[in-house]
Amino acid sequence: MSSSICQIYQVAAFPAIRQQPHVRSTGRLQVGPLPCCVGKGRLHDGASSVAARSFRMGTLRQKAGGLEALGRRPLTVCAAKEEGGETKVLVVGAGGRTGSLVLEKLLSRKDRFVTKGLVRGEKSVGKVQKGAPSAKPEDFVFADITDAAALTKAIKEGASGYDCMVLLTSAVPKIKYLSLIPVLLAKITGGETKRPEFAFPPGASPEEVDWLGAKNQVDAAKAAGIKRFIFVGSMGGTQIDNFLNTMGGANILLWKRKAEHYLVASGLEYTIIHPGGLKDEEGGKRQLFVDVDDNILAGSVRSIPRADVAELVLQCITMPQAANRSFDLASQDEGTGTPTKDFIALIGTLEGKNCDYSLPKNSPVPLP
Repeated sequence: MSSSICQIYQVAAFPAIRQQPHVRSTGRLQVGPLPCCVGKGRLHDGASSVAARSFRMGTLRQKAGGLEALGRRPLTVCAAKEEGGETKVLVVGAGGRTGSLVLEKLLSRKDRFVTKGLVRGEKSVGKVQKGAPSAKPEDFVFADITDAAALTKAIKEGASGYDCMVLLTSAVPKIKYLSLIPVLLAKITGGETKRPEFAFPPGASPEEVDWLGAKNQVDAAKAAGIKRFIFVGSMGGTQIDNFLNTMGGANILLWKRKAEHYLVASGLEYTIIHPGGLKDEEGGKRQLFVDVDDNILAGSVRSIPRADVAELVLQCITMPQAANRSFDLASQDEGTGTPTKDFIALIGTLEGKNCDYSLPKNSPVPLP
């Protein structure tokens, strides 16, 4: 099926799907921030007094399912490096569009960061370099995230003692093209709207990639002495009936949620970011906003450029206010509001709130 037919199908056949997070009307369907422009200026300038008051380091209380963690454990956030030295960061999932943007941003700040990207194999390097032209062959570590032993070995050898790991991996569904026939016929004849069918490749299901693959990354980070972990997931984790969970019957958002539980309980310092629908548009031109528990999905504005996600990831690496936080992220339409420059103030608007990991209830994927 040609991409043009896919585009007609996505735009005209079932517009409701385009309103789901991570579903774009460009002929390709993206699930999650797949494996995210380089701005000038200092990192997270202009910390406001409001943001400072809203963050009480060491006293944040987080309710996470059956977990209740007081934020009194010592923060190891890489911001300590700001006084001197470089922060070492490993970007896992650097082969995707969001991942390559994160990698490029970090590589372009060699005065502040030492960066490597982890991809599955050497064949991925050329693809990554299209989105991260600063990347050189020596900037990569190679491993399959679903192979726990190989992943741990690769990270120990290639990024031991690094300060921070960024997870940008996700399972990717494949459309069953024959399922488009009844969808197109329904559109042409005015019949009942149909939805396409999807499947995940063998060995690359959400359970294998988004749960076990993410779990492997957390374990490998700990084994390599990495203390800080940034997890880029997806909005919709509280919604069992979210459309993305129906694709291939694989419950992708719930497997991601299970991995987030594991990270929160791991003892690593973490930041969990749930972006809305990802757009391939220029960053730095929109006002960003954050919330928790999929409240953003109830509104009409719930997407964000990949480049803006990448910028927030970079900021969170060295921002104490982002330590042990979990939140949703989207952007206003360009021209609405003021483009976000103060990222400490952005986190401060959460007023200490984190996502509630007792949600969702009655999940078909077993959660802690």
